Amino acid sequence: MAEQFLYLTTRGRTSGEPRQIEIWFAEHAGRHYLVSEKREESNWVRNIERDPKVTYSIGTRDAPQSGIATRQATARVIRPNTEPDLEKTVAALMHQKYKWSDGLIVELTPQ
Repeated sequence: MAEQFLYLTTRGRTSGEPRQIEIWFAEHAGRHYLVSEKREESNWVRNIERDPKVTYSIGTRDAPQSGIATRQATARVIRPNTEPDLEKTVAALMHQKYKWSDGLIVELTPQ
């Protein structure tokens, strides 16, 4: 089975144009979690901080929209040490799935 990615679309904080990224993800308790390697320096994180309304889909590189239909969501940054149990859970899920979990966690709550 081909590796799945999450395709996140944010609104550019200065241009207002849609910006899409392909990123690893984990699922937990009905939400999707992403990890920003560059933390707050990632453009997509900066875009979320300006406008938390996002859309996303899950698919493979060959078929980016093949998994689930595009969903609307609200994104929020999980600030370091504010929700330690959630941080540990998401880090463990990411590490189990990708052997990597070092970065700033972002939560997507579907609408």
